[in-house]
Amino acid sequence: MRKHLLLFLLFFSICALAQNSTPTNPIGTKQTTTRFQKFLTPSDTFNNRRFYVSVGAGAGLYGAFSIGLWQAWYKDTELSRFHTFNDWSEWQQVDKIGHLYTAYNYSRWAHQGARWTGMARRPAAWTSAGVGMLLQTTTEIMDGYANKWGFSWGDMTFNVLGSGLFVAQELAWKEQRITMKVSSNPQKFPEITIKGVGHSGSITIQERVQDLYGKSFAERFIKDYNAQVDWLTFNIKSFMPQSNVPGWLNLAVGYGAGNMMAGNGYEWTDENGLKYAIDPKTLPRYREFYLSTDIELSRLPIKGKFWKTIIWGFHHIKFPGPALEYNTLGKIKMHWLFW
Repeated sequence: MRKHLLLFLLFFSICALAQNSTPTNPIGTKQTTTRFQKFLTPSDTFNNRRFYVSVGAGAGLYGAFSIGLWQAWYKDTELSRFHTFNDWSEWQQVDKIGHLYTAYNYSRWAHQGARWTGMARRPAAWTSAGVGMLLQTTTEIMDGYANKWGFSWGDMTFNVLGSGLFVAQELAWKEQRITMKVSSNPQKFPEITIKGVGHSGSITIQERVQDLYGKSFAERFIKDYNAQVDWLTFNIKSFMPQSNVPGWLNLAVGYGAGNMMAGNGYEWTDENGLKYAIDPKTLPRYREFYLSTDIELSRLPIKGKFWKTIIWGFHHIKFPGPALEYNTLGKIKMHWLFW
């Protein structure tokens, strides 16, 4: 689940410090470096002051994140003793790929903060993986005490894989040639009435969608597994350095799913204990596989440390582009512009 993604996005976007490069004027004369530019520039050597600032800010924000997450998601939830929960079959595994995505990007964000302090690449890579796992494990432990959820070993497996994807590339290539991104395209559902099971009540498909995934764009972006597509994007130039392919062009493969009105199957029980069911022939669940292009924003030739920092903060979101889709309903679709 990505319930904490937006809460922590701002901190790691700030830690998304710019590359080491000095701006120049049109005739190539070195410009005066401002204090702000110096602040954004990663230290050449380990800087104790920056390290303690980073640790202090991280600890404070981690505490705020944990408290905010508990208040938003668990405060009014019925609690129980710590327990595990096997949710592997739920949501067509879209949530599991979401854990891969989130752990990877937490680690990548944390790595920028660690490198800003002047920490060497290898210890920075392992430190950032630890930060990514700390954040994800905190959520899983809270889930473990929630009666309707539980600690998921499946989630933890993909958390490890996500942080591992980041560390492996740092140790092998000293760069991220393969990145994880996300996009969201809310599904349009037909006008369907969902009948009650064992009672005469009914609801519309839109009522179910809003109850399950929310109404606003922000809620749908975080919660709606029918809308989310997670992407592995491969930087072509880094794998083919002799080619004439632009350094910012990526090839992306994505995974999503559709028509999910419950974690499993086609039946669910609402908060009032009323059961509903949707006809699988009317709205069959399916998986989606995509092939698309992407732009790696961090590799664009942008001058200025401030703008590089801002752009880098959005590197985890896929850039719109043409996409070829195949789904398990047997359909192949071409999208001329897909986000």
